[in-house]
Amino acid sequence: MSDIDKSITRILDTYTSTVYAKDVESFMRLYDPNVRVFDAWGVWSYQGAPAWQIAVEGWFTSLGSERVKVTFAEVQSAGGPDMAMVSAIVSYAGLSSEGEPLREMHNRITWVLRTSKHVLRIAHEHTSAPIGFSDMKAILLRQAAA
Repeated sequence: MSDIDKSITRILDTYTSTVYAKDVESFMRLYDPNVRVFDAWGVWSYQGAPAWQIAVEGWFTSLGSERVKVTFAEVQSAGGPDMAMVSAIVSYAGLSSEGEPLREMHNRITWVLRTSKHVLRIAHEHTSAPIGFSDMKAILLRQAAA
């Protein structure tokens, strides 16, 4: 496994574990201070880590005693030690405090990563979901290909 692949795996694993732990501080260390985030929920974009951190704190706080299990699928990456790209299908599964599944949604995610303070960090994040033609609603559960 190349160093870039190890760095990307570390980012995916840390993203997964910090969301589950609702650890805002560790989660935010994944992001470049000047990150630009195009999120799929409510706000057109977030510019800079402080703005993104407020949104993340709101997300984690809104969960109460629930947890979120993140799973990445179909991960594709390219790049080198100074700049890389990752795209994937990401599943967010809400779990009760007892670990029982409550709900799940799928998003498409793309990250542009760049080296910041000697570590590869997320400089741009774009999440999306397709919109249904007939009802103009976001499709949040991925269907198997026909």
